[in-house]
Amino acid sequence: MITSPHNEKLKLVQRLHERRGREREGLFVTEGEDLLEAGLASGAEPRLLLSAAGSGIGGLEVEPELLARFSTLGSGTRAIAAWEQRWEPIEGPVCVYLHGVGDPANVGAVVRSAHALVEGTVVLGPDCADPFSPKAVRASMGSVFGQPLARGTVDDTPTPRLALLAHGGGRLGELDPPLTICLGAEREGLPQEVVDACQNTATIALRDAGAESLNLAAAAAIVLQGISSRAPGGRPASTSEGERHG
Repeated sequence: MITSPHNEKLKLVQRLHERRGREREGLFVTEGEDLLEAGLASGAEPRLLLSAAGSGIGGLEVEPELLARFSTLGSGTRAIAAWEQRWEPIEGPVCVYLHGVGDPANVGAVVRSAHALVEGTVVLGPDCADPFSPKAVRASMGSVFGQPLARGTVDDTPTPRLALLAHGGGRLGELDPPLTICLGAEREGLPQEVVDACQNTATIALRDAGAESLNLAAAAAIVLQGISSRAPGGRPASTSEGERHG
């Protein structure tokens, strides 16, 4: 059982909390049993599994109070696992291109929506948050294990491309693959050079008396659901147990 905060495996976990450490090691961490189960269900194998002593989860046991010290969760955790990052080639039929999206929660939520609704790649462009950061991984609800991720620029993505704009875009009509959906940061939006690289633009219509804009992840989900609704098959959406109970 690990009892010292100077243990090398705990030091590795600490390094993986930072982007520089994740890029150097090629690994990322998950916290909690739900994400551990999601990783295992995807067929991935953790490179390291640490669990609270007496939990029966497996892996290397750690004193519970000590494990909690290396958790990014305010309530601590019973399981911390390290996994290999997986980057894939950019492929359709539906790509989601993110440019300058620095909020890891938005990145994770878009990964989750893409995994649920379309087949294709989420492409992380310049100045995007790391999809393997702890906050993005939690927001993905485990989809980080199943959704193909890639690094690239807008020019690397398949055409035709649709730029989603907060204002001034065309009508959001029926969308059929193959297609790349391009989204930018909530405040800045897409830079002009990315818009110029797209064949079409679109803006989601909002009611006059409502909010002025949508959250980036919500806007992405609306567009992706519109694509998904035109595809044959599919299954009803479900809500996770944690979300049902707030």
